Amino acid sequence: MADLQEASVTLPSEPASVTRARRYVCDMLAGWGLPGDSPTVDAVRLIVSELATNAVLHTSGLSPTFTVDVRLEGAAELRIGITDGHPRWPRQASPPVRQEGGRGMVIVRHLTAESGGSLHVSPTRAGGKTVWISLPWAVPVS
Repeated sequence: MADLQEASVTLPSEPASVTRARRYVCDMLAGWGLPGDSPTVDAVRLIVSELATNAVLHTSGLSPTFTVDVRLEGAAELRIGITDGHPRWPRQASPPVRQEGGRGMVIVRHLTAESGGSLHVSPTRAGGKTVWISLPWAVPVS
């Protein structure tokens, strides 16, 4: 396996793209040897869904597209980033109990930490941001 494998796709900021982003990432992971029934795939599927949904819903029309980056670094670390063109970063606070939405980043943080990973946000040169998760890669290299 190469020291760095990476792939990316840019999708329109529309609800149907959430499913496409999730499918794209899961297909990449399968191609890199991660079994579809792995707990990591389940966590990644939900994380990508939440991050892509945020990119679609919370960019206020300022980002007509979002990009999904998937990187496997040295067969040790999986990194997934969702980039959009909106300058506002995800909020840290938990929503009120009765509020229907607003729990996406809470879910992402919890799943990432539970999987032994980390989450961070970085600015883009164009004024947007990328929300990155990093997870340990647990597939033996053949």
